[in-house]
Amino acid sequence: IEVGHIFQLGDKYSAAMNATYLDENGKAKPFLMGCYGIGISRLIAVMIEASHDEKGCIWKKECAPFDVEIIISNLKDEAGVKFAFELYESLKKAGVSVIIDDRNERFGVKMNDFELIGFPYALLVGKEFANGKVEFITRDGLSKETIDANDAFRKIKESL
Repeated sequence: IEVGHIFQLGDKYSAAMNATYLDENGKAKPFLMGCYGIGISRLIAVMIEASHDEKGCIWKKECAPFDVEIIISNLKDEAGVKFAFELYESLKKAGVSVIIDDRNERFGVKMNDFELIGFPYALLVGKEFANGKVEFITRDGLSKETIDANDAFRKIKESL
């Protein structure tokens, strides 16, 4: 994959546009031109090609746009929503790159988007929150672990 390129254009375009400079003898000469580019965005395609599955991207921690996504499955669960936002703020203050999915979408849509985008981890605040439990999901392999909600911050920090 070409990441950067350099093309020497010579005086092809400057001569055609009459773009000149005066040399040390006062004579007009066409500029010599070059075209230079860095295609950093192409590296994203390389990273995705190297780490994906049939559901989508699997970002490595070092390259991920966010470390963890907090998914709220039921926006009507006021206690769950409150917990999710408090955890979100605590993680941000601790320097964790975190995003929260509080869209008014079905749970399946949110999970599909998590799998497609591929952040390294997700924390699901779902039905089990009523029992003090949340689900910690590792995107690589989609392994799921039910943990105490009170341990969510520690679990996320340890995983990073």
